[in-house]
Amino acid sequence: MIYSFCGQDLLGECSRRDLPIERLKSVVAWNISTLRPIVFGMSPYNPVLGETHHVSHGHINVLTEQVSHHPPVSALHATHENENIDVTWCQYFTPKFRGAYVDVEVKGKRIMKLLNRKETYEMDQPRLVVRFLPAPGAHWTGKIKIKCTETDLEAELHLISDSFIERFKGSNNRSIKGKISQTSSGDKLYDIFGHWDRTVMAKNLKTGDLEVIYNAKESMSGLKPPTVKNLKEVMESESVMVWSEVSEKILKKDWERAREAKKVVEDKQRESLKQREASGESWVPKHFSVVRNGKDWDCSPLQPTVPRAPLVITEPQEEIMN
Repeated sequence: MIYSFCGQDLLGECSRRDLPIERLKSVVAWNISTLRPIVFGMSPYNPVLGETHHVSHGHINVLTEQVSHHPPVSALHATHENENIDVTWCQYFTPKFRGAYVDVEVKGKRIMKLLNRKETYEMDQPRLVVRFLPAPGAHWTGKIKIKCTETDLEAELHLISDSFIERFKGSNNRSIKGKISQTSSGDKLYDIFGHWDRTVMAKNLKTGDLEVIYNAKESMSGLKPPTVKNLKEVMESESVMVWSEVSEKILKKDWERAREAKKVVEDKQRESLKQREASGESWVPKHFSVVRNGKDWDCSPLQPTVPRAPLVITEPQEEIMN
């Protein structure tokens, strides 16, 4: 979700823009690009403790680690080599059961640092609603706030839930609306509206000018899985290695064997837990420092930058050259 696709470096664009307001609009576009439609009922993979994903795309290097299993907590660190951008986030969930649906609060701050600009952007995350009635489904909803103290600018986005009738029909409009404002005065500078899985517009309230700040088709149409460039450097904890057998069986639509392979992964994790408990050993993340304060978690990367990864996403033109 960090790296952009189809030749569009949305993350790098956040620092390349000259004006603070343009940089915030780019941060908004990047944040929207991390949203993905939820496929209800499809959950073949449950991240295991210590599982990692290390991938590079262009000048962006990303490293994630599952730092807790009960409760599930994921940590992410990404750096942009050319634009000197640092992104971290710690993600965990608080579900609330409300009869016909489950309201999941996605907790943990996302922090983007534009080091060349000396700017820090803090972002929270939308809620996830899983419905069982009148029609099963899952969708993102709620408010996202993006704030930069150094520029005195902030954005507020609202992911809008569909009506009862639309949910009954099984549709999902995935609408978004919001605003960009000056924090100190509260003055609204831009209106934001559209559909986060299609096109998002921004309207300059002073001039009336409209512009497209995010086009999902352009950003997502070239979505490709990573390829292994150096197998010797791939960690045993890498998702590709952990779930290789499960993935192979799923691609062959051999569901029974896929379930068996998944059970092997889960049994291995249970055995590791049993061994640690017997020896009195505590599990420690390899790539992040983790602090738990009650129900809240905070994750900080142990290294200042993410190195190049053995898994790489290549653009079409790169493949032709190679």
